[in-house]
Order: sequence, then C-alpha cells, then structure tokens
Amino acid sequence: MTFRPLALVLAAAALFGLSQGASAQTCSGNPCNVNNTASVTVGTVLKLTLSSTTTALTPPDQTAYDNGYQLDNGPAATVKANRPWTLKISSAASNWTAANGANASKAAGDLQWGTVSGGPYTGLTTSAASVTTGTGTSGTAQNFFYKTLWGYATDTPGDYSLVVVYTLTAP
Repeated sequence: MTFRPLALVLAAAALFGLSQGASAQTCSGNPCNVNNTASVTVGTVLKLTLSSTTTALTPPDQTAYDNGYQLDNGPAATVKANRPWTLKISSAASNWTAANGANASKAAGDLQWGTVSGGPYTGLTTSAASVTTGTGTSGTAQNFFYKTLWGYATDTPGDYSLVVVYTLTAP
C-alpha cells in the first residue's frame, strides 16, 4: 500500500516529462534551424487624468451679474490610450447643489464649458456630450474653460457646487 502513492507520483512525472519533450524542437545537420514563436495578447490602455479634482469658480461680483456671466479656467484632461477613444463631459445632476441660502433650482446648464478660452460654450446636461476623439495617444491634453451664468433675480447668496463628469470611452 505504501508503494502505490509513489507509483502514481512517478507515473505523473513521466507523463509530464513526455509532454515537455514533445513541445521542444531539435535539429541536426548543417545548417540547423528551429523556430520559436513569440506571442502576446495586448490589452486596452485607457487612462484619463484631470489636472485637479476641484475648480474654484470666481464669486460673481456686480460686473459678473451685469454681464450675466463669469469666465474661469477649468481643468486640463489628459488622455493616454492605445486604441480609438472619445472624451465626453456631463453633469452628475440636473441642478447645482445649494447650501446656506443658495438657489436650489439653479440649472446645471448655467455652467457652460468650452475648449477654447472665450468660447464658444455649451451648457452642461446630464447627457454626456462628446468633446474630442483620438486614435491612440501617449498624453493628449485638452484644456477646459467654464462660463458660469449669473442673474440678479435667480442667484441668491449662498454656496453652489456642481459635479462635472469627464468620461473616457473606447468604442
């Protein structure tokens, strides 16, 4: 009975040795050539980096209220990808989050975005809007600019915040 497990181990080792030898190549003679195939499965590389996690908007003053807007620099989004990609932008909610007396009905569209300083600008919605596309890149950066709309009658004193969602996809 004690020899049986040893016999199984020896049989397994013999089979393993045979299967290893069957995959090896040998040759003899002059010339002597054998082939080796190198292979790899390449996965998707898709990386999005924002230059900052928050953007402090300029508090509106009388000029911003009179003009109806305030301009600010937003973050830069950097894409690294080894396949075609699309960068999109949206708002996480339909309205700004309001605190300390702020207007809870301020629409997300009152924060507009653009990729060129001075516009044109597009109001944010909860539906993702395509910003730019690429076919593979080692670090394409896209700057964003914000235009916040302000109105005397609607934008009461208080704290306003809005989550802006940047999404990188590979079709």
